[in-house]
Amino acid sequence: MNELKQKGAPAAPLVIIGTGLAGYNLAREFRKHDSETPLLLITADDGRSYSKPMLSTGFAMNKEADGLGMATAGAMAVQLNAEIRTHTRVTRLDPANRRVWIGNEPVPYRDLVIAWGAQTIQVPVAGDAQDAVFPINDLLDYGRFREAARGKRRVLIVGAGLIGCEFANDLLQGGYEVELVAPCEQIMPSLLPTEAAAAVRRGLESLGARFHLGPVLERLDRHGESLEARLSDGQRLNCDLVVSAVGLRPRTELAAAAGLSVNRGIVVDRLLQTSAENVYALGDCAEVGGLNLLYVMPLMSGVRALAQTLAGKSTLVTYGPMPITVKTPVCPLVVSPPAAGSEGHWSVEGEGNDIKALFRSLDGNLLGYALTGAAVQERLGLNKQLPPVLAELPQVLSLKSSE
Repeated sequence: MNELKQKGAPAAPLVIIGTGLAGYNLAREFRKHDSETPLLLITADDGRSYSKPMLSTGFAMNKEADGLGMATAGAMAVQLNAEIRTHTRVTRLDPANRRVWIGNEPVPYRDLVIAWGAQTIQVPVAGDAQDAVFPINDLLDYGRFREAARGKRRVLIVGAGLIGCEFANDLLQGGYEVELVAPCEQIMPSLLPTEAAAAVRRGLESLGARFHLGPVLERLDRHGESLEARLSDGQRLNCDLVVSAVGLRPRTELAAAAGLSVNRGIVVDRLLQTSAENVYALGDCAEVGGLNLLYVMPLMSGVRALAQTLAGKSTLVTYGPMPITVKTPVCPLVVSPPAAGSEGHWSVEGEGNDIKALFRSLDGNLLGYALTGAAVQERLGLNKQLPPVLAELPQVLSLKSSE
C-alpha cells in the first residue's frame, strides 16, 4: 500500500507548480468542484495574482507593477483555502514516489499539476550593457523594467512579433520613443499575411514607431548616460533601454530530467496527463495533441477540463476556434491563423488599415483569418465558420493504458 494512504497519514495535497493564469485559474475552478482536498501552490515569485496580458498595457494606463496586481498571495490563500509557498523553487520531480523536491525537502502529492509556463528566449549580445536588456514575462519583470524606465525616453525593442508590437503600442502611448529591430521582412511573420502586417505597421508608425527589419542586434554599449546599439547591417542606434521580445520557450528541463515525455513542450494527452501517472501539465509549458499554444483561450479550456478530471470526472480538453486578439489599439487586430501545414490560399480585401484577409482550403472552407481596423467587427461571424482546433472525441480514459 502506498505510504500516503496508510491509516493515520495526512491526506496528500493536490500540488500546483505556478501561480500565473494557469495555476490560479485551475485552483479556482477546482475549488468549484472540491472544497476539501488539501491544495498547495508553489511559486518561484511573490505569488501575486495578476493577468499576464495586462503587462503590455501598463505604460498606456500609467500603471506601476502594484497597480497591475489584483491580490496578494495571502489573499489568494484565503480565497482558495490553500497553502501558497512563495519565492520557492522546485528543484526535482519524483513521479515514481509521487513527490517533488524543494532542495532537500520532499513534498508529497496526490496529483501534481505543472503550470510553470514558458521562459523568455535570451539572444546573446556583445558589449558592456547586457544589464540594460529587459525581458518582460511576469509582474516582477515588469516592475524591474518600469523602475529602470523612470526618467528615460528611448526604448529599443528586439523582436517584431506579437509581444514586440504590443509593447511598442503600449510604450508609444505611454510617451516613449520606440524603435524595433527584427530579422524578418514584416512584423508578426508567423501570424499575419503581408497586407494585414502592413496595416498594423502603418498604425504603429503613425504613433512614431521606427522599424529596422532584416538586421539583428549585434552589440550594445554604454556611452555616458546613453546606450549605443550596433546592428548587423552597420546601423548604430541610440537608446536608453532595450526590451527583449524575441519569443518564449516552454519550460521543460525538470520534466525531462524526471523522465517525462517532452517535445516542444511537456507532452500530455487530452486529459492533460503527462507520461507519468498523477502528473499533469497545463498552459504555456504543455503540448496537447502536438500543439503548444501560448495564448489565454486554450489555457482556459484546459483549466475547465482539468479541474473536472482532478475532481474525479475524467474530461478531455477540446479547443474550438481560437482567435487571438492582439493589443495594438492604434490598429485593432484579431487573427485566427490556419493550422500549420494547411493547404489553401489567402484572399485579401479592404484598404488602408481596414484589412480582411481570409485563408480558405482548396475546396473553399474557411481555415483562418486576419482582421485589422474596422474589419475586426466581422470576427464573430467568421468564428462560426472555423473548424475546431482540437475537436471533441468520445470520452475515454487516459491515452496511456490504465492499470
